[in-house]
Amino acid sequence: MRSEEFDLKLKNLPDSPGCYLMKSQGQVIYVGKAKNLKNRVRQYFQSSRGHTPKVLAMVERVDDFDIVLVDGELEALALELNLIKRYKPKYNILLKDDKHFPYIRIDPREDFPRVELVRRQTNDGAKYFGPYQGATAVREVLDVVRMVFPIRTCKRAIRPDKPERPCVHHQVGQCLAPCAGLVSREEYHALLDRVMEFLRGHEQPVLRELRERMMQASRELNYERAAVYRDRIQAVEAVMQKQKAISTSPNDQDAIAVVPEGPDAVVEMLFVRSGRLIGSENYILEGAGADAPGEALSQFMLQYYDSENIPPHEILLSADPPERDVLEQLLSELHGKRTYILAPRRGDKRNLTRMAEKNARDLAEKRRKKLSRSRERTLGALEELQAALGLPALPRRIEGYDISNTQGALSVGSMVVMVDGISAKKEYRHFRIKTVEGANDFASMHEVLTRRLSHGLRERESGEKGRFSTFPDLILIDGGRGQLNAAQDAMHGLGLDIPMFGLAKRIEEIVLPDREDSLLLDRRSNALQLLQRLRDEAHRFAITHHRALRGRHSVSSQLDSIPGVGEKRRRAILLRFKTVEALKNASTEEIAQAVPKKVAEAVYRFLHSDD
Repeated sequence: MRSEEFDLKLKNLPDSPGCYLMKSQGQVIYVGKAKNLKNRVRQYFQSSRGHTPKVLAMVERVDDFDIVLVDGELEALALELNLIKRYKPKYNILLKDDKHFPYIRIDPREDFPRVELVRRQTNDGAKYFGPYQGATAVREVLDVVRMVFPIRTCKRAIRPDKPERPCVHHQVGQCLAPCAGLVSREEYHALLDRVMEFLRGHEQPVLRELRERMMQASRELNYERAAVYRDRIQAVEAVMQKQKAISTSPNDQDAIAVVPEGPDAVVEMLFVRSGRLIGSENYILEGAGADAPGEALSQFMLQYYDSENIPPHEILLSADPPERDVLEQLLSELHGKRTYILAPRRGDKRNLTRMAEKNARDLAEKRRKKLSRSRERTLGALEELQAALGLPALPRRIEGYDISNTQGALSVGSMVVMVDGISAKKEYRHFRIKTVEGANDFASMHEVLTRRLSHGLRERESGEKGRFSTFPDLILIDGGRGQLNAAQDAMHGLGLDIPMFGLAKRIEEIVLPDREDSLLLDRRSNALQLLQRLRDEAHRFAITHHRALRGRHSVSSQLDSIPGVGEKRRRAILLRFKTVEALKNASTEEIAQAVPKKVAEAVYRFLHSDD
């Protein structure tokens, strides 16, 4: 069952073209494109009628989605292609081929270049125009080029010293016949310049000429010819849209925009590589909402382009940063390559930053709405919880506890924290059970609460602001009456009295220390959902740590049998390789980074003795 947040996200989709990324447990499982994101994405979840089994299976797994807004269908298609290449989503298998968008290629270095369709761009010095949405669209453009500009498209080898007989294209006025020596190189290249201007998007002169020819044909009552010109005009208008999401420029670019959002700022990045928009990313700059946009961008770049993130050839910004030259020099020296920082005011580069701004504004608005809804829902949940449990104050800080073990071995306890309904992960803690033998969840819970609260009391007595000095307003115990009683005994033994309850999974009943009967909240209540999230998080945190311990214990057990591997070397190997599988997949050289080479070879031989 999807969350209320998912439904609200679905409800607030924009009526804009773009790409959507369907996610399952944080992984992109499908990428699609749409003229209207609202209509397309909602279709998946409103009705299953007409869905293929593959789509039904995909929809069943989706628990989240992201969108990227673009300016047109061609941009959405190109972005979809690159996102699929990047993420390789499970449900885009039909698009996983070696298909490429076609381009028009012209090599002006030749004496009489031809205009040709190619499937790939290569760094061969030629001029490339596109990409186009399919070979049919390119051929339509080539037809228009041939009709308006009598440029050659054949593969004949042109030899001025051996003129040939002109072909039929010359006879119908679609080629100047350089093969026959009927045009000079200078005249041909002057015509070629007009062709390239047209292909760069300056189509209005051509459209004017086509319209004049269409009107002339109509005046002559040659309606069939006029219809041909009409179709040509429509073809030109369809395929000669200016492209911002895809560029034939060889330069790699990052387009970055910043939009203030309350006390923070939203940063949107568009990544253009080898002329293709391969994806986007967004970030929140905490506390940067009041800063000038240029200053916020400067701070973001300094943090983002560290040793892990290498800047591209050009960084395009929505606002000019202060001391741009210094920043440029710093990034260039830091990464050993020249980087240019630009704040374009017009042209394709400005269009890229506008697209980034559009996405940033959309994200900022969604974040505002989400935060507002979250605050209202969380406050309502806390107030509901206070009333249901009869608490003296609003439970701003709630701690959740759980125990995990395997048949009593490697028992661990977990402590997770919510502050104002939001997970405070920096406050999470693990406890290795030290005093309990075997599988005894009650005694283990008693130990965990005793240790946590004792730590807190000691820190408070010493005046230290430590990891445990802040006590909760409410404690949640994952379990029923037995676990709750054990936790209560631990707390009372230390002279403390903090509101505490248990949450049993079977029917989600709340177990209270002063009531024999359980408390049942409405399954749809925000209060219960908040408690379920906290309980499930405590369980996840405990079991994840337990599995890690179990993996390390398994590695340690295997290492015990290897000659030359003592406690110190075993610890070094455990530190580097957490599981047996990781250790088995490692090479001798990789193991030798943790221990001497001879020991590494012995470990490798032992682990692979059965291979």
